[in-house]
Amino acid sequence: MPTTATAPVKTQYEAIIGLETHCQLSTNTKIFCNCSTEFGATPNQNICPVCVGLPGVLPVLNQKVLESAVKAGLALNCQIAPYSKFDRKQYFYPDLPKNYQISQYDLPIAEHGWLEVEILDEAGNPTRKKIGITRLHMEEDAGKLVHAGSDRLSGSTHSLVDYNRTGVPLIEIVSEPDMRSGVEAAEYAQEIRRIIRYLGVGDGNMQEGSLRCDVNISVRPVGQKEFGTKVEIKNMNSFSAIQRAIDYEIERQIEAVETGEEIFQETRLWEENNQRTISMRKKEGSSDYRYFPEPDLVPIEVPAAQLLEFKSKLPELPAQKRERYEAELGLSPYDTRILTDDRQVAEYLEATIAANGNPKQAVNWIMGDITGYLRNEKLNISEIALKPETLAELIELIDKGTISGKIAKDILPELLTKGGSAQELVERQGLVQISDTSEIEKIIDEVIASSPKELEQYRSGKTKLLGFFVGQVMKKSSGRADPKVTNQILAQKLNS
Repeated sequence: MPTTATAPVKTQYEAIIGLETHCQLSTNTKIFCNCSTEFGATPNQNICPVCVGLPGVLPVLNQKVLESAVKAGLALNCQIAPYSKFDRKQYFYPDLPKNYQISQYDLPIAEHGWLEVEILDEAGNPTRKKIGITRLHMEEDAGKLVHAGSDRLSGSTHSLVDYNRTGVPLIEIVSEPDMRSGVEAAEYAQEIRRIIRYLGVGDGNMQEGSLRCDVNISVRPVGQKEFGTKVEIKNMNSFSAIQRAIDYEIERQIEAVETGEEIFQETRLWEENNQRTISMRKKEGSSDYRYFPEPDLVPIEVPAAQLLEFKSKLPELPAQKRERYEAELGLSPYDTRILTDDRQVAEYLEATIAANGNPKQAVNWIMGDITGYLRNEKLNISEIALKPETLAELIELIDKGTISGKIAKDILPELLTKGGSAQELVERQGLVQISDTSEIEKIIDEVIASSPKELEQYRSGKTKLLGFFVGQVMKKSSGRADPKVTNQILAQKLNS
């Protein structure tokens, strides 16, 4: 009996992904000197002998940097080291004037933490996953190279160096290789940014380089314990770019494995225009940096009392807010994600509710009309004239029947731009809702009398014309007729 050939089982692969996230801290001065950290200043304006490493200078640690690092470590559930130190990381590059970077190596300020991410599916259902944090350490930033001129082959004729960024304080957060997809990695990076912003230790602006993520990625057959060859990806300036770069690299590495092509441990760049990664350089190992303890800085000790003080200053974090909003306000995971993404929006909501605002209506107004206005005008919620107390007042006017929802929407633009009292604006413009049944009935009678054709069609079975009559009543009353009372009286008169 002839044997039947069976198709070979296709190998399934999984990606092993870890992120190194550099967060620039929002301090007024640099990590080891008094130079300004202002972004966008004239090149080489904010520099001094300390940050450019001239002979004989001594760095001094900025106390605010230590506090920010400890707070970030606590927010990421890390163990804060009672004793840590700085090290010199040797490498040679034009934007590093000392030819070494002051960083932390074997004794970082924080280790062994975790962060929970929440992934929403298309239906809005959440899946939660805990990502390990290997370490968090403090370090100084390097300068910036600006490539100028135009050359047909190389693309530029020369490079300029700006040392303003040299010495700007950073914390580097290194994850465990616990992520398996571009979606997970992008959400992890976004949650890091949310936490940094909630803490107030950084602005997390990727466009300005305040938040920079390097991805380490390898692939292996499902079930294999050993890691594949790790590749690092740089040059991603958005969360969507992180996801796309990872998805591309996963496919590239799987194809290389299946065709027998060697994968090198290297650093690759993400080309946004071409939607691909390209090789940049061979990846250095830790031994290449020749770390040794920084001799000009004393070790750091964080006393228990100081640690408690830092811990007492922590705000409610995004994940805690999401959980509370779902439990207390009955919001969906999607709504809580929108409302807690920005701490200022969450605080605006809570201030509105505290001022006797209806929680459900407060959420609807903020997520609807107010968010739409902010998006169109490219503003933050702190920049609008409408205060939470005024929004609560507006909601109360609707709840009491003083004005309709339509009138509220009509006066919202003025409140957003000029502020003031909603009650006073309604009274000044004569917009108080008409709830008196006899007055509404009189308007309805006039509308019906002036629309005999529509009345005949309605009574012939075209009941959708009810909307026409409601609209005419609203038009005649300048939107002031109570919609509920209007619909009740119209239904009675049209069907009689």
